[in-house]
Amino acid sequence: MKVNANSLRVGNVIEHKGKLWVITKTQHTQPGKGGAYIQAEMKELTGETKTNERFRSSEDVERVHLDERSQQFLFQEGDDYTFMDQETYDQITIPGSLIGESAQFLQDGMMVSVFYHEGKALSASLPETIVMTITEADPVIKGQTASSSYKPAILENGCRIMVPPHIEAGTRVVINTVECSYVEKAKD
Repeated sequence: MKVNANSLRVGNVIEHKGKLWVITKTQHTQPGKGGAYIQAEMKELTGETKTNERFRSSEDVERVHLDERSQQFLFQEGDDYTFMDQETYDQITIPGSLIGESAQFLQDGMMVSVFYHEGKALSASLPETIVMTITEADPVIKGQTASSSYKPAILENGCRIMVPPHIEAGTRVVINTVECSYVEKAKD
């Protein structure tokens, strides 16, 4: 489906130069001289290639429709992750490179969105936030207030994040799976 370059948003998938790309960042620029354009940072869906592309505001781009299916994470074997469709009970294995850094937050039984194009799985998306437990955290330093200072901590999956000074080991926290960052203390 052809759409105007002005309508491109983060997360859209487009077909460009014979490949599928996901938009990771956009910026609308109107220089003093010449026409306005969209600067788009894109990542290839089937690989690790990234590129920056300029599209004229009047230009049309081919936006790709992806089918989204909710599937349950079963297990990891090497760099491959196996998911099961809850309606058909079909299992599919997806390489970790298509999931990205957020794969470290996968938990047994977690429901994820798997995106398909023409019957082929292209990527998987975890829930935006999850709750995890802090296993290690540096002690609070006297005089360190709740200002903008953060300290390192380790989650139950071994991931290192920065947390506010009042967070201690054993505390359950909400984590942003996209940015791999602390959001807030979990409400029990």
